[in-house]
Amino acid sequence: MPRVLDLHCDVLYKLQKDPKLNMHPEGQGKLDVTRARLEEGSVAAQVFAIFVPEDEPMEPQTALHQAELFWSKVLTEPGVKLIRSSADLEEARRTGAMGALLSLEGVDCLRGQWWSLRLLHRLGVRLLGMTWNRANWAADGAMEPRGGGLTKAGRQLVKECESLGILIDVSHLSERGFWELKELATKPFFASHSNAKAILNHPRNLSDEQLRALIEADGLIGVTFVPYFLTKEPVARIDDVLRHVEHICGLGGANHLAFGSDFDGIELYVDGLAHPGQYPDLADALLKRYPESLVNGFLSGNATRYLSDNLPKR
Repeated sequence: MPRVLDLHCDVLYKLQKDPKLNMHPEGQGKLDVTRARLEEGSVAAQVFAIFVPEDEPMEPQTALHQAELFWSKVLTEPGVKLIRSSADLEEARRTGAMGALLSLEGVDCLRGQWWSLRLLHRLGVRLLGMTWNRANWAADGAMEPRGGGLTKAGRQLVKECESLGILIDVSHLSERGFWELKELATKPFFASHSNAKAILNHPRNLSDEQLRALIEADGLIGVTFVPYFLTKEPVARIDDVLRHVEHICGLGGANHLAFGSDFDGIELYVDGLAHPGQYPDLADALLKRYPESLVNGFLSGNATRYLSDNLPKR
């Protein structure tokens, strides 16, 4: 089974909601992502997102709580290594450790307070999405009706992130924000969990122009397993995932394609792809259509190269 690097899961939010939960097997049933399932799916590295929903205090302390849970309930698992640099990524590969990366999905909770961004960076955040679906102080999200772009503070946020070595994730960003970021950014940005709008016209999916821009910027596109980003049919199947893979490859994106499952952030699942332990079924389906070298790239190689090239060296 090829190794996997998954660009997005929301298990930290669930760990915060229910303090009794942990990454152990007894979490199965309440958690999609457990240590056993990551091992079963040959997941070499997993990105854990900090996400503060609207029913939680929209303050830095809520994000910091999830960062603490990342340290106390994820990084304490045997053989799990924090990834903050390309050197960390290489060491995890060399030793066979399971890499864990920390991201922030939406900066609403930071309230424009730069100290909180810098503290989260110290705690390991190396990936950051400026918005969730709504508007905030930095930018408009993909589902915000007015379709605005980056605010003045949002432009400063991009500069702060680039100074700290935090990579920008565009998956929830408005289209106008996407293009403004493209003009402003000096480092390649990425989409952790988005699909192709040409296959399914959803505001959270990316147009061909956006996908080409990510490819041209030497960025990364994480195809996601959210059923309603994949198909209008009542049941999403692995073949629906492959349709988006094929479309992105057709745009020249074969070396820029990865996966960001959104496990623990969804309540509906692709048939046969309900948790990371089922990644081998996706790998088998891919290997029936693509050479092994490409499949290895889709599952981890492309994401590993992107992170190695763009994370701080040490």
